[in-house]
Amino acid sequence: MPSPAPAPRRIAVSAPQFQGNEWKYVQECLESTWVSSIGRFIPLFEGQFAAYCEVEYAVATNNGTSALHLALLGMGVGPGDEVIVPTLTFVATANAVTYCGAKPVFVDSEPRTMNLDPVRLEAAITTRTKGILAVHLYGHPADMDAIAEVAKRHGLFVVEDAAEAHGALYKGRKVGGLADAGTFSFFGNKIITTGEGGMVTLRDAERMARIRLYRGQGMQQDRRYWFPVVGYNYRMTNIQAALGLAQLEQIARYTEHHRRVAGWYAEQLGPVGEALRLPVEEAWARHAYWLYTVVLGPGVAVERDAVMAGLAEVGIETRPVFYPMHVMEPYYEGRGRYPVAERLSERGISLPTHVGLTEEDVRYIAGQLRRLCGL
Repeated sequence: MPSPAPAPRRIAVSAPQFQGNEWKYVQECLESTWVSSIGRFIPLFEGQFAAYCEVEYAVATNNGTSALHLALLGMGVGPGDEVIVPTLTFVATANAVTYCGAKPVFVDSEPRTMNLDPVRLEAAITTRTKGILAVHLYGHPADMDAIAEVAKRHGLFVVEDAAEAHGALYKGRKVGGLADAGTFSFFGNKIITTGEGGMVTLRDAERMARIRLYRGQGMQQDRRYWFPVVGYNYRMTNIQAALGLAQLEQIARYTEHHRRVAGWYAEQLGPVGEALRLPVEEAWARHAYWLYTVVLGPGVAVERDAVMAGLAEVGIETRPVFYPMHVMEPYYEGRGRYPVAERLSERGISLPTHVGLTEEDVRYIAGQLRRLCGL
């Protein structure tokens, strides 16, 4: 194998950009001293994000995991319940179910979009099943109509985990507004960021009020320091919301650039054919391309981790596809039960995908990937 070319610089897998009103809005927070969980930017961010997702309500939270937990509490999930979750997801999806005292029940992936396979849903439903958590993995929407059809037939709720899919579309509609509730993450590696932060999106006023109650330690809104339930401190700060509002003002540009980056990768990697399985975009979807995730085909003899190590040597940061939940110690079920998810996890690599990338960067990354895979 040829010697690697010297790395011109380190290319991060993701990198937040602050090119709008972030400094201005945060400075206003500092000057006004409204830096905690009260301030004008919180309702502004909530209102504008709700409008962006085409829903009535949005509730800001301190991170995406708490948004998931609150959404499930809003659906009434509790001890003894079961919630169906794709096994191929970030661990927060399963953990949020466990926080409620419920059990996550795993379903394998369908190979094209890497999302929960709706065909396998029916077999996972029991008398204890309360709902379904549909994850839009890496930015491609799950097949929501197929999922909703099963849910309706069995009287189940559906919550979208849209942490990785800001701006993605399903049949022309924004994710986050396709089910009983949606959840988002604004961690520093997401398409828009508040540093840490999250959001629950929904249309039902009663569930929204329940979520707000649990978000603020369980304090009754019209009776200060009265707590009818055991709640949580899941509130977003005014500073985080200020960042979020400024980021939301630029989301159209950010999402378009992610798609532009994906197009550059496709141009560079498409000619290798079946050796690399590139992300698909179904006819009914608009992929957000949070990360550009490729899967090494059977014709690539090199192990996935060796390819990632080689990319790191030439300054390119990558991420492995998530480990399936069923191989983790807290949720261990043994290997072989979810073969699609296991294969995707073992052979998948997420490449740098962010607003700061140039076409030259992508050409360099793709060239090094092809070299290391012998393509």
